[in-house]
Amino acid sequence: MTGQHENHHPDASAPDLSVDAPDMPAPQVREVAAHAIPGGLGLLLTVLGVFAGVGLVIGGAVLNGDGAGTVGVTLLILGVLLAITSFFCMSGVKMVAPGEARVIQLFGRYVGTIRADGLRWINPLTSSQKISTRVRNHETAVLKVNDAYGNPIELAAIVVWKVEDTAQALFEVDDFLEFVATQTEAAVRHIAIEYPYDAHDEDGLSLRGNAEEITEKLGVELTARVQAAGVRIIESRFSHLAYAPEIASAMLQRQQAGAVVAARQQIIEGAVGMVETALLRIAEQDIVELDSERKAAMVSNLMVVLCGDRSAQPVLNTGTLYQ
Repeated sequence: MTGQHENHHPDASAPDLSVDAPDMPAPQVREVAAHAIPGGLGLLLTVLGVFAGVGLVIGGAVLNGDGAGTVGVTLLILGVLLAITSFFCMSGVKMVAPGEARVIQLFGRYVGTIRADGLRWINPLTSSQKISTRVRNHETAVLKVNDAYGNPIELAAIVVWKVEDTAQALFEVDDFLEFVATQTEAAVRHIAIEYPYDAHDEDGLSLRGNAEEITEKLGVELTARVQAAGVRIIESRFSHLAYAPEIASAMLQRQQAGAVVAARQQIIEGAVGMVETALLRIAEQDIVELDSERKAAMVSNLMVVLCGDRSAQPVLNTGTLYQ
């Protein structure tokens, strides 16, 4: 960090983004740029070499026919060697497409990566391997795991990623595509068993209620897991999240019960406020004088009307409250 250091107190409400990822070994190789010249220039030089070799062969044959044997044979040999060498050097011209790179090896040793698209000429003794640097999507299968409360749930995730270090992708892991898929599944399973689907504690994180915080932690853990393969995680999201079918109906009833309780609580709080306002207005405007028993009867009637599921059926009292 540059600049002045400041003391910050951790925010208790901030999500914990620490990860429990395996310790990967330090990379043995890093991507470097390969030495290459423009392919058009290399192709032109090799074509000129072929024509020059053919010309030397023709010249040597003419001189050999005129009796200049030694000079003619020498030109023939040089022409043949130049033509063969030029043809061989043509194999060093490589085409690199946009969104693609070529990893160059010389006798098994990594010498660099070509990322510039177009024609490039490299040492013809080297070998090259294509690797895509485009953005990719990976969607996991629907995984069935137990959450932090032990409830079976189903979830799947989509990860957007790309190769950032071509040398690590090819030489640090056996198959970087399979490596990313396996580590993605491992990270999703780890996140699922660490948090509940629904948190009973209002202050706790849950998979359904805190999707942004959970996916942020999933991205951090994925980055730690796949960095050994030279891969950068761009985005990660849950694409499927639900209770397993065997407990889905029971959990739905529990959610419905919670919703009914919450709605009833809100209705009661509103009804109490309305009754309180009605009594205060009656007292302020001196509409009628109510003793404690009449107030209790009015409160009872208003609460029944306001909190009931059905419309109230009025009952007319032709007597008095005390008869």
